[in-house]
Amino acid sequence: MTQNLLQLQNPQEFSQRHIGPNLDDRQAMLAELGLKSLDDLISQTIPNKIRLTADLKLPTARSEQQALDDIRAMADKNQLCDNYIGMGYYPCITPSVILRNVLENPGWYTAYTPYQPEIAQGRLEAIISFQQMTMDLTAMELASASLLDEATAAAEAMAMAKRVSKNKKI
Repeated sequence: MTQNLLQLQNPQEFSQRHIGPNLDDRQAMLAELGLKSLDDLISQTIPNKIRLTADLKLPTARSEQQALDDIRAMADKNQLCDNYIGMGYYPCITPSVILRNVLENPGWYTAYTPYQPEIAQGRLEAIISFQQMTMDLTAMELASASLLDEATAAAEAMAMAKRVSKNKKI
């Protein structure tokens, strides 16, 4: 028997892969709560005055490819603009060694563990590396890098330079 491509894509299977637990899972959860149905669960947890009484008007399920095409069509409507976050960065030439080893180092923006989704640890590592580089270049015993914006970092750097400077006229 020959099947066409749409039959092989099986839109129902795609939506079930991405929408909640299966029937056995739902029954096990309801049994654990001592309930018979999802309607019982909703009745006990959501006040009647905020519940929707009409059925939702949802479109029919789409195949995975159709869903991806819809997402691409939405994304294609986006307008790409220059981004000057913090107004401190402007178009400039950055040597590729700096880009790869400092700005694009995946060790600094990848979570190290499954329970650490943020990049805070990597950011701290980047700051420590920056501080060490500053100490190496200036031969100072101490360096600081701000966790705040560029203006605050510059102010901190100037204040520290004034404090450690032998020339007190500055």
